[in-house]
Amino acid sequence: MTLPAWIPAEAMRSSKAPVILIVDDEIQVRRALSDSLMALPARVLEARTGAEALSTALSESPDLVVLDLGLPDRQGLDVCRELRRWSSAPIVVLSARHAEAEKIRLLNAGADDYVSKPFGLGEFVARVQAQLRRTRAPRDHASTIEEIDGLTIDVDRREVRRDTTKIKLTPTEWNILRSLVVHGGRPVSHQQIFDAVWGREYGNPQQYLRVYVTHLRRKIERDPARPRIILTEPGYGYRLGGDEE
Repeated sequence: MTLPAWIPAEAMRSSKAPVILIVDDEIQVRRALSDSLMALPARVLEARTGAEALSTALSESPDLVVLDLGLPDRQGLDVCRELRRWSSAPIVVLSARHAEAEKIRLLNAGADDYVSKPFGLGEFVARVQAQLRRTRAPRDHASTIEEIDGLTIDVDRREVRRDTTKIKLTPTEWNILRSLVVHGGRPVSHQQIFDAVWGREYGNPQQYLRVYVTHLRRKIERDPARPRIILTEPGYGYRLGGDEE
């Protein structure tokens, strides 16, 4: 049996298959998502309501939660907030709502990623894989090496290389990139990056970051017009790209 590339063999030997909780009031959707995840491998649990989701999450401690926003008993956004109060498991939200403001509220409530309906099951599984991979490989903020699209980012040595060529970054550019790396591919808000880099010394986070990220992309992206390393979360911030892109 060949292990999936996204879970290291050492991790599989030392831990059980991940537990994934799917929360959706439509049984057809739950079954389709459950079937799509069976090849990971994973143990999949299902919940129909927000109350059932919280009860199951509390008793089973899932490694990841897939959360639909249209629940019959309470707002999915409230369920997301409640889960995040006591669980660090990644939350992938399913949403038919495409408004930018709604996505910002989800990220601020603690969601790690969102998939807009309609979506392909391949995309859904890839996003789940990415979140599980990050969960199973906890990052040491003092010693992290990230490789994306031919770029190697060594946080411990403060080095950035493309293949064998070292790329020189200014201190500000480096701090922006580092703040994305240590968040492990999760969306990072403009304000979070701004606080980490400038400590609220200046004014408008979005305005400053747009300028610096443009310069940074010119240095590290193969094609700055089509970035694969620093991805934009519209109206919210940025995140580090990954294999799922």
